[in-house]
Amino acid sequence: MTCCLMYHTPSKGPARYYRVEIAFNLFEEVSVLREWGRKGGRGRMEVAIFANLRHASEAADRWRESALRRGYDRAA
Repeated sequence: MTCCLMYHTPSKGPARYYRVEIAFNLFEEVSVLREWGRKGGRGRMEVAIFANLRHASEAADRWRESALRRGYDRAA
């Protein structure tokens, strides 16, 4: 399982988080979990299923790069 957690703290409004996680599921597939929302609140979650680790990793990288372009910073 691999996870990337990022935060965005704008000058106005609440802080936000974005998490991307890659994990194997019970059906020998690879899942990419994305979770986002306001820090301290209930977030939204979406799971995408891939047949192999390569495709899952490429998709996770695209979503992570997209969040970084929108101003999110990786958590320490």
